[in-house]
Amino acid sequence: MAWKATIRDDPPEEGPPDPVWSPSAPVAAVGLLGWIALTFCAPALGFFTPPGEGYEMLEKPAWNPPAWVFGPVWTVLYLLMAVAAWLVWKHGGWSANRRPLGFYLTQLTLNAAWTPAFFGLQNPGLALAVIVLLLAAIVATLKTFSAVHRTAAGLLVPYLLWVNFATVLNLTLWFMNR
Repeated sequence: MAWKATIRDDPPEEGPPDPVWSPSAPVAAVGLLGWIALTFCAPALGFFTPPGEGYEMLEKPAWNPPAWVFGPVWTVLYLLMAVAAWLVWKHGGWSANRRPLGFYLTQLTLNAAWTPAFFGLQNPGLALAVIVLLLAAIVATLKTFSAVHRTAAGLLVPYLLWVNFATVLNLTLWFMNR
């Protein structure tokens, strides 16, 4: 009988060890730093297109969060995202997880594209299209991460919830300012 390799959060209680690649502790630590650096490249692009007068002049709903909320929330979310990607990467590397990590990079690219669309181009309609694609990419990432590492998928749930909220806010701003 052939033994089938499975990827799980907890080690098997009996049977042969999991044959999936796993990095050494130093490699894992460097990997975590790499995932954090890569993930924080997305918001770094926002420094070139910060909210300006155009955003200040928009009519906003009463439930629009104050500006100071966004920085801390996104910092926590980006850290959670990086740790999630790292956990998936640690369970087999790129070769075993091309699809989930590919979805992760896709959603990260869409995440990075939203700020220039909304603030740089001052185009809430285009930003809405980007954020809807981002939502789909986050769902795909979460789904593929869950097949590899349940905790990694769980770490993406706050991000999914926040982007759902941001999508409704983006839609509302678009309607209020057409």
